[in-house]
Amino acid sequence: MSPAAPDESLDLRGTPCPINFVRTKLRLEKLPPGTLLEVWLDPGEPIEQVPDSLRMEGYRIEQIEDRSGFFALQVRRPEANVAGC
Repeated sequence: MSPAAPDESLDLRGTPCPINFVRTKLRLEKLPPGTLLEVWLDPGEPIEQVPDSLRMEGYRIEQIEDRSGFFALQVRRPEANVAGC
C-alpha cells in the first residue's frame, strides 16, 4: 500500500527538541480535522521523541519513512469529537 499524499508539509530538519514538537503541534492545530501533515525530522532525538509525543496528544501517526538523512513522519489531525462529556 502506497502512502497517502499529505495535505500539508513541514520541514523541521535542523530544529532541536522540543521546538520541533511544538511547531508540529501548532501547525496541526491550525489545520482542519482529518488533515494529513507530513513533517520532515532529523534522525536521533527528533524522530525518537516527536511521534511518541504526538500520540500522547491524541494524533494518529500514519507512517514514518526513512528518506536517507531525514525521516518523513505522516500524522493526521483527528476528526472533531462529536460526543459530549
